[in-house]
Amino acid sequence: MNFALILFLLLVATGILWLADKLYAKKHRQPDAPDPWWVEYGASFFPVILAVFFLRSFLVEPFKIPSGSMIPTLLVGDYILVNKFTYGIRLPVINKKIVDMNEPQRGDVMVFRYPENPDLDYIKRVVGLPGDTVEYFGKRLKINGQEVPTTPDGKYVHADRLYSSERLKEELGPVTHSILNDEDKPVFVPQVKAFPMRDHCTYTNSGVRCTVPDGHYFMMGDNRDDSSDSRVWGFVPEENIVGKAFFIWFNFNDLSRVGSFK
Repeated sequence: MNFALILFLLLVATGILWLADKLYAKKHRQPDAPDPWWVEYGASFFPVILAVFFLRSFLVEPFKIPSGSMIPTLLVGDYILVNKFTYGIRLPVINKKIVDMNEPQRGDVMVFRYPENPDLDYIKRVVGLPGDTVEYFGKRLKINGQEVPTTPDGKYVHADRLYSSERLKEELGPVTHSILNDEDKPVFVPQVKAFPMRDHCTYTNSGVRCTVPDGHYFMMGDNRDDSSDSRVWGFVPEENIVGKAFFIWFNFNDLSRVGSFK
């Protein structure tokens, strides 16, 4: 469901009713006459919808984390805020950039439109920038020939499963964050799709090497062995960017999660 489009259509519909009331109907009503139903249930909502549309389109947008691909950074049920202007100002609905600002950096947690179905929003970490060569062999990440530093950080016990994963601290650009690796999961990338510019990637039984095309980004989940990401479905084009995730504002199951985003 394209919520931005639905909100835009509601804005247009209520805006037309609001203008019709202000410019014509209100002038022809008796001063003590009640508002007609189309004003009470239509035009009166226009200012509220306008405010929501502006905030959601240009400032911040809330998202709920639906899967475990970003564990341990983000958990299922986390409600997060996404900065909509960090990477430039975009027109709502069509997502066309009209004002350039910052470019995505390695380590950013970014929300984007899923390349296979732009009606779906995905969230992953930026690993590869345009022109980068990203290698993931033997569950170790290299960028442009340099291995990304990691240090052991104990075990992560999954709350809803009877097993634990190896937890590592990873230094990706200026960002230090946690990732998970499962020793019993295969090192090869399963079920690779026929995505655009797949010839930029080479797959073997021990991993994958990709050169990121211009205007695209290579995304990976922090839960490395339980994430369908650029290793599987390819690169994220610049025009699919939604914004940068920056804050956990609620979690019904764990209030201590609020503000814990790193």
